[in-house]
Amino acid sequence: MKQLSIPVALLLGTSVMAVQAQTNPDTLLVTATRTAQTADQALASVTVIDREEIERKQAQTVTELLAQTPGVVVTNNGGRGKNTSIFLRGTSSDHLLVMIDGVKAGSATSGGFSFQHLSPDQIERIEIVRGPRSSLYGSEAVGGVIQIFTRKGKEGFKPRFSVGAGSDDSREVTLGVSGGNDQGWYNLGVSDYSTDGIDVKTADISSHEPDDDGYDNRSYTLSGGYRFNEMVEAQLHWSQSRGDSDYDSYYDYSSTPEAEPMTNWNDKSRVQSLGGSLILTPLDGWNVKLSGGRTTDVQKHYDHGVYQYDYETERDTVSLQSEHLISQTSQLTWGVDYQQDKVSSESTVYDVTSRDNKGVFGLYQLYLGQHDLAFSLRHDNNEQFGEHTTGSVAWGVELPRNFRLTASYGTAFSAPTFNDLYWPNAGDEDLEPEESESIEIGLSGDHAGVQWFANLYQTDIESLISGWPPANVSEARIRGLELAASTQLLGWNVSAGLDLMDPKNLANDIEPTQKDLLLRRARKVFRFSADRDFGAYSFGGTLQAIGVRHDEIHPKTNVRLAGYTTVDLRGSYALGNDWSLKAKVENLLDEDYQTARGYNQPDRTYWLSLHYAP
Repeated sequence: MKQLSIPVALLLGTSVMAVQAQTNPDTLLVTATRTAQTADQALASVTVIDREEIERKQAQTVTELLAQTPGVVVTNNGGRGKNTSIFLRGTSSDHLLVMIDGVKAGSATSGGFSFQHLSPDQIERIEIVRGPRSSLYGSEAVGGVIQIFTRKGKEGFKPRFSVGAGSDDSREVTLGVSGGNDQGWYNLGVSDYSTDGIDVKTADISSHEPDDDGYDNRSYTLSGGYRFNEMVEAQLHWSQSRGDSDYDSYYDYSSTPEAEPMTNWNDKSRVQSLGGSLILTPLDGWNVKLSGGRTTDVQKHYDHGVYQYDYETERDTVSLQSEHLISQTSQLTWGVDYQQDKVSSESTVYDVTSRDNKGVFGLYQLYLGQHDLAFSLRHDNNEQFGEHTTGSVAWGVELPRNFRLTASYGTAFSAPTFNDLYWPNAGDEDLEPEESESIEIGLSGDHAGVQWFANLYQTDIESLISGWPPANVSEARIRGLELAASTQLLGWNVSAGLDLMDPKNLANDIEPTQKDLLLRRARKVFRFSADRDFGAYSFGGTLQAIGVRHDEIHPKTNVRLAGYTTVDLRGSYALGNDWSLKAKVENLLDEDYQTARGYNQPDRTYWLSLHYAP
């Protein structure tokens, strides 16, 4: 029988599987259940990317980190700072809920999130939860949840500094300071990055202009927390990332050659999160958390320096959550959420510019010997599409010889975006939410020093919004298998993973050339990573093999994008207790590939950086 303590997480969602093998069992996480728990307590399929891993992999982008985790497929339109989409378990990019320090983020117009503008230097850890989580968070969490936590201060005074340079005239400077004591902590950081970039579009696209398309980014973070006594704790956090990116054009003019291409296109973006929380412990076994915040997504577009159009989203959220330890074998968590989305634009007139959503959820979990049971239920009332109820049930059992078996069923939904509903002369206010059902089974173990898991899942999605003007016309079925293992071999820390996926479009009215295709999803993905320390030196590498995927030229035709393999190498040298020199080579084999039709990816690139962190 497992002993519970406050806060102890319940399984809140539909997917019950083994923790990713590479994640330390003692790692704390909160996204899978909205309450703190260790990774070995979690019944959800989770990956935690901590600060140590971010530094070890010398990651320069968030998508570089996400691409190396199970269930994730990344598409990018031309390198650093360009439009990037994340497909989690084959679901659409707007079926992924993104949070920053507990606050929901994303664009209410497009439905996606601008991952390309976030700086890894400002991040403490990333939690990826695979599988639907609408019964916990409401809309968008069909494929899963990615939560990004900015850096926190620790004991003492800790300044930090880095400077780096590399291919394509890229350079970056980061500065920061953090600290704390038994009662409080603080963190302040800033990073500045710029690159001349690459030629974004391929030469066969009519809007292509043969020049480099640069990118500049500046990111800030400021946060702090204070524990007044054993009953009261408060936290505040703010982060902002600004991106300035050059393109040839957004539009593919190959299908309309009479149109005049718009070159020298420029995007100016701002992603911001502001939030805070108050945590109360009035009695033993009872925690109450009041939290709220605002996230902002701003996109402004220019051609030859002349303003063209803009979109701005503000998302305000307030949550009250209460956790009750009923006994040593059961816990109840319940809460209420309020969310309001607002959009504004100087170029586009939306008939409706705001909507709110009220949600209430309840979560209950039982620990009965070797068996774990979890139930969750949520009801949302949205100003636009009315009421929606989601739920899940999950079961796990500890088997002999260190095996663990899990199974689950759950439902989820995703609300239409403001573009879907209110775009002038095209939006449809009668659109219904996209709905999904998921079933899953997982097996995991730890044998002879090898941590491993195997997860088998199926997600059926109804009322998919597709086409333009948008309509609820499509259905999809996504089946997948995730395999991963990690161990230590001859002094090397090695890990490997294989994703097999069959994401099918089941709509009856699609063109024959699009039959059974969900675009830009790779059916096969293999990953391998190895790292080792040699005293003051460390070396490592990552291999990724991505299978064939399909993309569309225009709504009635699609094109096959070839599979590809990339190899990245990295190394570091400790110059002393506080200083280190790091270097890496990306795309060592100089692979020529695309993740989105018509958009180039960087050739072989180099990066050298100097770091100070006492």
